[in-house]
Amino acid sequence: MAMTMNGEVTLPATKAVVWAKLNDAEVLKACIPGCEQLNRDDDTHFSAVVKVKLGPVKATFRGKVELTELDPPNGYRIVGEGEGGIAGFAKGGAKVVLDDAEDGQTVLRYDVEAQVGGKLMQLGARLIDSVSKKLADEFFANFAKAVSEG
Repeated sequence: MAMTMNGEVTLPATKAVVWAKLNDAEVLKACIPGCEQLNRDDDTHFSAVVKVKLGPVKATFRGKVELTELDPPNGYRIVGEGEGGIAGFAKGGAKVVLDDAEDGQTVLRYDVEAQVGGKLMQLGARLIDSVSKKLADEFFANFAKAVSEG
């Protein structure tokens, strides 16, 4: 099952600050809902452990993430995949673009494409889309707070 999601958020920080936070494993770990572990393996690779609840299914995903198409401080593409045991798998990517906004703020735009398989597919597209949007909203609320704290 494939899904797409896009949006934008205005963040209370300069592009340089937002870029630095987008590349900081500790900041990202604190912002990603359910993230138990996020390790920077090298300049462009991370490994992660994330626990999520999708309707009646609880799963722990272990996965790898790679940053590609790096264009500091304007954006990058993030691609990754995770295995959730009997719950199934998730893989996908996102294009992240940063633009200057008024008063030293930054607009972050994202385009996400993802696929899920296994038991997760049985939940249906509507539930997966709803939970994905909720998790994205939670991430960006947490991230906005992290960048505003400097």
